[in-house]
Amino acid sequence: MAKIGIIGGSGLYEMEGFKGQKETKVTTPFGSPSDIYVTGKLDGVDVVFLPRHGRGHWISPSEINYRANIFGMKKLGVDAIFSVSACGSLKEELKPMDFVVPNQFLDRTFSRTATFFTDGIVAHLAFADPVCPQLSEILFQSAKQVGVTVHKGGTYVNMEGPQFSTKAESNLYRSWGMDIIGMTNLTEAKLAREAEISYATLAAVTDYDCWHESHETVSLEMIINNLKNNVDNAKKILRKAIPKAAALKSFSAQGSLKYAIVTDRKLIPKKIKDDLAILIEKYLK
Repeated sequence: MAKIGIIGGSGLYEMEGFKGQKETKVTTPFGSPSDIYVTGKLDGVDVVFLPRHGRGHWISPSEINYRANIFGMKKLGVDAIFSVSACGSLKEELKPMDFVVPNQFLDRTFSRTATFFTDGIVAHLAFADPVCPQLSEILFQSAKQVGVTVHKGGTYVNMEGPQFSTKAESNLYRSWGMDIIGMTNLTEAKLAREAEISYATLAAVTDYDCWHESHETVSLEMIINNLKNNVDNAKKILRKAIPKAAALKSFSAQGSLKYAIVTDRKLIPKKIKDDLAILIEKYLK
């Protein structure tokens, strides 16, 4: 069976029910991950859990070490990642307390490193479909089983943060036909693809952003309160989704790097080859 990673967002800092639970500290060439990884079995499946903001929520979206977080998942042998995130809604029909399983992203960040391939190595990966369709379908069907309101598909705008949108920004994204807005998932999805880890998002709608007349001022208190009310549902969805994902025989991100590295192998610095060995060694032979 496959090993499943869970990245928990605001409000989801731990997963109950682990058997053989242990904390694992992982070192990476990119520094320290957000927290210690929690590993163990959940309903018979090997699972790795990481809170992206750290326990206690002390890391801003713009300061998260995304490369270390995903590289750590790779070192621990994760095949697929379920990401759980709070998001704002840009459409009336996507109501607070609903869930969305997006299938596209739009990048509005400007201060993040979203690739492992720097300092002497270049790789260009296909990213037209940024999430794994099998994992997304599993999340959608699992949410339906739980009985929550869930929407399949849609575009997640990844803004920089940590501030929320201005009304001008919120209305601009609405005019583009965007669906939800958050601060973290696209960066994770890009790096997961480079690490050949399949990735899907379970987005919990907490608010209408600031475009809606009832939500002209988006407050952290509103978001956290709504997310706390829905975090139990998110956990129920994951408990149903994890065994289904672990039973998959293959994943869409497998082999993503096979033809992506364009740098002459003789020019790649030894340190880069060593640092990225877990990602690229099989393609350098």
